[in-house]
Amino acid sequence: MPTDQVLFERRGQLGVILLNRPRNINALTPQMVEAMLAKLSEWAHDNAVKTVLVRGAGERGLCAGGDIVAIYRDMVDGDGDATAQFWAREYRLNSLVGRYPKPYVAFMDGLVLGGGVGISAHGSHRIVTERTRMGMPETTIGFVPDVGGTFLLAAAPGESGTHAAMTGAHLDGADALHLGLADHFVRSDRLDALATALEEEAADEALADFAVEPQSSRLAAERTWIDQAYASNDVAEIVRRLRSAPVPEAAQAADTIEAKSPTALKVALAALRRARLRDLTLEDALDMEYRIGLRLLAGHDFREGIRAQVIDKDRSPRWNPATTADVTTNMVADCFASLGGRELGLAEGVAIG
Repeated sequence: MPTDQVLFERRGQLGVILLNRPRNINALTPQMVEAMLAKLSEWAHDNAVKTVLVRGAGERGLCAGGDIVAIYRDMVDGDGDATAQFWAREYRLNSLVGRYPKPYVAFMDGLVLGGGVGISAHGSHRIVTERTRMGMPETTIGFVPDVGGTFLLAAAPGESGTHAAMTGAHLDGADALHLGLADHFVRSDRLDALATALEEEAADEALADFAVEPQSSRLAAERTWIDQAYASNDVAEIVRRLRSAPVPEAAQAADTIEAKSPTALKVALAALRRARLRDLTLEDALDMEYRIGLRLLAGHDFREGIRAQVIDKDRSPRWNPATTADVTTNMVADCFASLGGRELGLAEGVAIG
């Protein structure tokens, strides 16, 4: 499916994917997802392609995620079916990236949010820079980390992934490395030279010449209070522990969390715990996130969160239920229930191509 929203090029042994919506920080559309699925499947069987590189056009970032305005319109004017179809294909792309049979190099430069994490952080060679600002800010709009975000954040050291999921905080390159969302730090002004090297050299060999030590991770330095506060399985208790911690950063985290959707917070925390305790595969997590997504798509807070953040931009969402105490155990459990015939089924296995 040819599209100028994403461009493909063969340069030597390198297959280059360029996300090409710079005005929208390369936010993903259904056309981009379909084109990437087709090309990655083709290159998987092309012996001339030894390495794949994904990067974003423009100076602002790799990818700001999915088009949430389109999702809002689908909720308001449609029945949500177009969004469900988009997620089904997007999650299949995330799974393909996660088990790609060739080195998959992602330049995670600038903004890398939501869906941008899904097409990069599951790759085999994940590059961050001094410009990286990564995050899974879904709880801000009444949603939960998806595109395999629960799988990634549940595996982060201690409770740092829980902190990142519940606050939606932007992460710099060093924090991304600490969380296990990236592998190498390369200066942004060296990325073009690295891409040129990848045309002839194996990914590991090229990166050995370009990767440098990053600055220290703020999250790593704050592990003590983060691990103590977020060890609870109850959102209200986490907030209480944050309020009691003797550091201003903990109080700031509590303020941030209390502004999020109570439903999204409780469901996100439950999803992270399931991903960790049940040792889910990426495909298991994507199937789970799809169930959650369809339930939240039909609910109140997802639509309200997008309205408040990007439609009316009043930044004053009216969450319903309004407090975590009002979000019952059954409400949370319903988000994880089987979809029956609408199950995504990635865990059952899908062959490349």
